[in-house]
Amino acid sequence: MSKNAYGGSRPLTVTELTNYINNIFAADPLLSKLRVSGEISNFKHHSSGHMYFTLKDAGSALRCVMFRFANQRLTFRPSDGMKVIAGGKLAVFERDGQYQLYVDSLLPEGVGSLFAAFHELKQKLAAEGLFDAAAKKKLPRLPSRIALITSPTGAAVRDFLTTAARRFPQAEILIVPVLVQGPEAPRQIEQALQFINTVPGVEVVVLARGGGSIEELWAFNDEAVARAIYASGIPVVSAIGHETDFTIADFVADVRAATPTAAAELVVPDRRELERQLDGTAGRLAAHLVRRLREDRRYLEKLAASRVLARPAERLLQYGQYLDGLESRLISEAAYRRQGCQARLDLLAARLLALNPEAVLARGYALCLDSGGRVVREAGCVAPGESIEVRLGKGALSATVDRIRGG
Repeated sequence: MSKNAYGGSRPLTVTELTNYINNIFAADPLLSKLRVSGEISNFKHHSSGHMYFTLKDAGSALRCVMFRFANQRLTFRPSDGMKVIAGGKLAVFERDGQYQLYVDSLLPEGVGSLFAAFHELKQKLAAEGLFDAAAKKKLPRLPSRIALITSPTGAAVRDFLTTAARRFPQAEILIVPVLVQGPEAPRQIEQALQFINTVPGVEVVVLARGGGSIEELWAFNDEAVARAIYASGIPVVSAIGHETDFTIADFVADVRAATPTAAAELVVPDRRELERQLDGTAGRLAAHLVRRLREDRRYLEKLAASRVLARPAERLLQYGQYLDGLESRLISEAAYRRQGCQARLDLLAARLLALNPEAVLARGYALCLDSGGRVVREAGCVAPGESIEVRLGKGALSATVDRIRGG
């Protein structure tokens, strides 16, 4: 009788029953896409990033879990006592055998339409490029004139001015008073941004207000305000609400500060830090100058101790002696070369003289020419009775061949 795969006689195990119930939940389309309203209690944000809490009303309670990947998209921080609308699916947590809501969206109850409008505008402006990092302007390092757009009576203006005065009292703060909530606030903020861009010398604009609910911060989710921030030729810092509050203005602004105090710390330099930097720079410059002066002094002392500067006449005498030596060598070299050339010329002259026919004749030889003036080298070249000329070392003889012997 041991059947069962949920239909036999054998008793179900706890796991089998839990899986069976879980399958029922998964097959029900209503339970796979729920929206449940209730009040948060026992809220815990675990170190893992997951959120655990209970949704309750007057009659019941529902365990909920919102995993880290889902709650990272939240634009507010849940807390005990907050009324919310949770969206997700119902399933059984098998280990404990209890059903719970796996939350993938969470909105404060009563402001769901505002959140929907917020996300719709955010997507629209992002698609137009108003949030692009490439469009962000850099903040000046030492602004001399800062415009603060805020309520003149709120805590934001006091926090900003206190921090700015402590850090860098030399900076001029131009306060532009506006409403920061209510139906007239967006128009006033838009006009203030346009006005500041016509004021000479303003180097950075801070748009600030203290914390509040989403309804109280809604003026900074206005499309006209967002476009005025984007159109500003002066860098804009948004400092709206607390660290966990985000508005459209934060995304469009060139820099977002978590609070008005943080905005002052971002915009205004710390005078004490600047003084430390100047002191350090001055110290390094002085050390460099001292080191350079010491090096130059050693170089001058080295030059002063050199023989060239200590005994300049001695150096000139040495050069004179060197030139005298060069002159003597030049004269000797010229005479030697002249003698060599003369000897070569004498040798060539002797060789030419030895080859001169007249020199041969001078030694007692004679040159015999026939009647045609040709040299007679053999006796057979002339005939008896032919006239010949005999040239001697000095003079010549005209003769007639009488007879021929040999050749």
